[in-house]
Amino acid sequence: MNEYYLKKLLIEKEELIRKLEEYKGKEQISVQEPDKEEIKGHIQKAEHNIKFVEDTSKKAFSDWVLVGCYYTLYHTALALILQKGYASKNHDATLCLLIKEYYKQISNDEIELINFTFLTKEDFFFYAESKNKREEASYSTKTIFEDINKIIIKTRLFLNKTKEMIETD
Repeated sequence: MNEYYLKKLLIEKEELIRKLEEYKGKEQISVQEPDKEEIKGHIQKAEHNIKFVEDTSKKAFSDWVLVGCYYTLYHTALALILQKGYASKNHDATLCLLIKEYYKQISNDEIELINFTFLTKEDFFFYAESKNKREEASYSTKTIFEDINKIIIKTRLFLNKTKEMIETD
């Protein structure tokens, strides 16, 4: 998902609803009873992925680090949407469900006070950017990528935030 369209989804609720209906019509999202064990499984898979990322980052495989970071984010996202009663078979549909359930437009002052209790606009942009970088790492011939340590840190912060949100919901 490109940045322009992500901004549109964050601003225009009608477009978000339209896109979710499209995914629903294609059977890429569905209502699913929250399952604590499955939610826990997604978090465990995310933890497993971030451990792989942290170990692999020391061995100069930055393309696989990006792939691992994205799948850490993706499993945390699946846990979050399942917590709200949804399942998804599509990466962009998952992002749309996250926006629907976890995005609130607030001021920067409010963000500083409650930044760890819900997802911010920056979290959504990081998620989308990570998906794009994962695709580049997976499908291009490029094997070296920049800013890997920064991406790992942001991924770990996203995972920790997600765990906190699930525990307090």
